[in-house]
Amino acid sequence: MSGTSEGPRAPAGTSPDAVDPPVTERHTAGPAGQRATRPAARVAAAIRSAADAAATELRDHRAAFNAATLPMAVVDGRGHVVRANAALGGLLGTTPAALAERQACELVDLASDDRTWHAYREVLQGRRSRFRCTRRLKHPDGRTLWAEVTVVPMTGTSAAEPARVLLTVADISDRRELQDRLRHLQMHDPVTRLPNRTLFFERLSVALETPPYQDDSMLPRHGRIGLCYLDLDGFKAINDTLGHRIGDRLLAAVAGRLTDCAENDADRNPGGSRLVARMGGDEFAILVEDSGGTEALTELARSVLAALQHPFDLAGQRLSVSASIGVVERPVAGTSPTGLMQAADTTLYWAKADGRARWTLFDPERNAHRMTRQALSSTLRPAVERGEFTLEYQPLVGMADGVVRGVEALVRWNHPQFGVLSPNRFVGIAEEDGSIVQLGQWILRTACRQARRWQLDHPDEPALFISVNVAVRQVWDSDLVADVAQILNETGLAPGLLQLELTESAVMGSGGRPLRALQALSDMGVRIAIDDFGTGYSNLAYLSRLPVSVLKLDGAFVKGFRYEDGTHPSPADETIVEAMVQLAHRLGLTVTAECVETAGQAERLRRIGCDTGQGWLYSRAVAPELIAALITARPSAGTP
Repeated sequence: MSGTSEGPRAPAGTSPDAVDPPVTERHTAGPAGQRATRPAARVAAAIRSAADAAATELRDHRAAFNAATLPMAVVDGRGHVVRANAALGGLLGTTPAALAERQACELVDLASDDRTWHAYREVLQGRRSRFRCTRRLKHPDGRTLWAEVTVVPMTGTSAAEPARVLLTVADISDRRELQDRLRHLQMHDPVTRLPNRTLFFERLSVALETPPYQDDSMLPRHGRIGLCYLDLDGFKAINDTLGHRIGDRLLAAVAGRLTDCAENDADRNPGGSRLVARMGGDEFAILVEDSGGTEALTELARSVLAALQHPFDLAGQRLSVSASIGVVERPVAGTSPTGLMQAADTTLYWAKADGRARWTLFDPERNAHRMTRQALSSTLRPAVERGEFTLEYQPLVGMADGVVRGVEALVRWNHPQFGVLSPNRFVGIAEEDGSIVQLGQWILRTACRQARRWQLDHPDEPALFISVNVAVRQVWDSDLVADVAQILNETGLAPGLLQLELTESAVMGSGGRPLRALQALSDMGVRIAIDDFGTGYSNLAYLSRLPVSVLKLDGAFVKGFRYEDGTHPSPADETIVEAMVQLAHRLGLTVTAECVETAGQAERLRRIGCDTGQGWLYSRAVAPELIAALITARPSAGTP
């Protein structure tokens, strides 16, 4: 080892005075330790860079947030505004700073109804991903604007940060204005500018759903709704003769008068609103919400009729129309739009049927009768096939000797819902819907078969003739002659034992097919009788040209012959009946008196020449098995 006496020699290139650094952990590694510090530095640099980038991004986001044209606010979980952008401040007429810590729900009216408030709270609490609604906001300068409010959770926040949501408020006033204009066009009649049928039913539905309290004062309301449903009388003739242009102008003028009537009624009877609507064609409706009763509603109807009495001067023409009005008033509770309109439509029909140019108030009893009539009409045809009809028979008795000469077949309907129905309950319906043809054929066949059976069961007694009522529609809508011929052939009943009864109004003035049918039946040997004679035309001169062999006097004349129970006979009725009997006999006709109830009536009718009588004095209409006992009986009192 080389060196000096002072110690080891310093390496070449070093100062002899240099002192070695102290040995530490950092330097013991030498170059390898220096290499180990480089990754840590890079990590620190990366962290600083990421932080700088995040800060830059945050500044960019906030700059974008503040500069955005869409009004926005960041809202914390309590519903407080954390920050708002300038657009939201401008929309609400304030500065973004003034919005901080304000309740967001108050700024955009999210707490005014329970449904909106609940949905908003669901988003704040993280139980709902999105909420959107439309609100009507008031600007501080007095303007009203429509806004679409959207609330969504904010993403990118750490679990340690409190939950926040982003609230955006888009001004949709222009869009809403366009929608309102389109809706107005959709919901209003272009001719009269009145609400149309669609808007009417919308308002009606809302009115029927409104609780019976005022929203502002909670004062009790009447809880009733009224409707005047009207149809113009005579409008179609004007429209057809003068054209649609004049017709449209007339409708517009009528709409103006109806609106005036509704406004005047609102002044007289303050309360609920009035809506005048054109329902289509020449039909209008006046809806009265919170109606004060039928008296106020009928007063409105009278004012409408009075307003329409004055002529309309249009295009040099003086035009007049009237109206038929159906008036309905009922409680809101339990009333449906369909039920109210059905009642109004029915009542309007009554007004027209009662003579037009009038108002008619809905009558529950009359409506019940109508409903019953509809029920009977819908079940009448199937009832024939189900065998629900039966025949009873009322004797026709010789006035001179009291012997039963024949019987009249009277149909009864054993209805499963309404019980036993007499002919006056359903024959008119059958004539209207045409089912009288099918029913009439069944009656004729059943009656002829029964008459033939009596004849065979009592061969030693004079055969009874059978009298069957025939509706005029049977003559028009079916081949009555062929039907009668076929039934007589099937049953074996002689034509002379069949009598067909037609009402006076149906026979008088008959021509063409009905007259030819009656003549053919008479030529066949069938007897033709005029029922209820004296209530219609009573034209004996014309009657002489018809193939008629029997007159049946209406019971209204026979009632004038009563002497019993303190009832004094009517000399006029006796004179009229006596004259009709004498004229009928001169024409070769026999006379039957209907509704004979007392022995005094029977005696007087016999003296003036009536040939046969029919009524409770002799017997009510009875089942076929009871007729056999009456064939040879001479009545001395009424048979129950």
